[in-house]
Amino acid sequence: QVQLVESGGGLVQPGGSLRLSCAASGRIFTINTMGWYRQAPGKQRELVATITSGSSTNYADSVKGRFTISRDNAKNTIDLQMNSLKPEDTAVYYCNAAIMSSSLVGFLNYWGQGTQVTVSS
Repeated sequence: QVQLVESGGGLVQPGGSLRLSCAASGRIFTINTMGWYRQAPGKQRELVATITSGSSTNYADSVKGRFTISRDNAKNTIDLQMNSLKPEDTAVYYCNAAIMSSSLVGFLNYWGQGTQVTVSS
């Protein structure tokens, strides 16, 4: 079994910072792209940032210059450093990863349970 576990959400004032972490565990053979998505109330889930196993990154325009995604391939973890947070960043943030398990049946898409980020004064 494979699972993703997020941590690091919370309440922060506008202009503040938070760091989210996600750890993949279980019978993992290899991981391809990992990333963060978010979903605000009444809105569709949207991409925040992704990172490949080779550390190529991609960001949503709305977070460029404020958020930084990083990855530790040895530990199967990713982090999302969020700076200059705005009220519109308020959402549930989900970790995502394309993982091939030890069964070697191909890459499957996995999601974490989500962590709430609230930006409010």
